[in-house]
This record gives sequence, structure tokens and C-alpha cells, in this order.
Amino acid sequence: MLSNFVIDPGAFALFLKLFAALLCGAAIGTERIISHKAAGMRTYALVAMGASLFVIINELLIKQFMATGVGFSDPLQIPSMIISGIGFMGVGLIISRDKNVTGLTTASGLWVTAGIGMACGAGFFMPAFMTTLLALFVLIILWHVEKHVKQLSPYIEDSEKK
Repeated sequence: MLSNFVIDPGAFALFLKLFAALLCGAAIGTERIISHKAAGMRTYALVAMGASLFVIINELLIKQFMATGVGFSDPLQIPSMIISGIGFMGVGLIISRDKNVTGLTTASGLWVTAGIGMACGAGFFMPAFMTTLLALFVLIILWHVEKHVKQLSPYIEDSEKK
């Protein structure tokens, strides 16, 4: 009975890619929740996992075309469309009111998270994990540095120093 549940090594590798992307996205999303931002753990996890899936699909399509003898004209076409699509999504997150612009960090974070997902989808786990750590460094450590720099700057309005 248990023999029916044997996992194909190829399927496990695909799952590992998707799960790594999910974990990296969720880690960044966790920081966004702690910072009380609209896009959180689930959003970042889904963006990373979705980007990973698209890269996996791209790789599978290339293999399928190669097996039939048909050349694949541009293997970077799908990854480049991911970048454009996430950019479009990010534009929707950026809000300008009066002289204040909000949502830039969230949009940038989603864009980087999509890149992390793409790296996981391609099986490039080390760059994905390194980028996740660096993104968390930017969102956590540099946020504190930026807060102190804003307090020192005479050009920033009082409402922004809070």
C-alpha cells in the first residue's frame, strides 16, 4: 500500500524549488507584517512561489521543445515577463498623496521576492537564500539606520521624522 506513495525524485526536486521560494518569500513577508505593512507573509510567499513556478514551467517547456526537435527561440522570454508583471503589480502599490509617496518599499520588496522565486525555480538556491538574507538586512537593519539619518537631516519635514 505504501508503494503507491513513492515520490518521484523529479517531482520532489520541483517541490523543493517551490517550497524554498515559499520559505524565502514568507521570511520577507514576516518582516513586512511586523512593520504593519499591507502586503505580508502570504503575499510575499505567493509572489516568490509563483515566480518559481513560471521558471519551472519555462524549463519544462524548453525540455519539451528540445525533445520534439523544435528549437526554443528565447529561453529568457518567460522570466523577463515575470519581471514586467511584478513591476506592473508594484505600480499599483505605490501611492502618492500630497508630497508623500508610500508603497515604494513594498513594491521593491515584491520585485526582489519575485527574483528570489525565479532563482529557486531555476534551482539556484544559494543566490536565493543570500538575497533573502540581504533583503531582510535592508528591511530590518537599514530601516533603523534610515530612521536615524532622517532625524539628522534638516531637509526632512517634521512629520516624516516620527
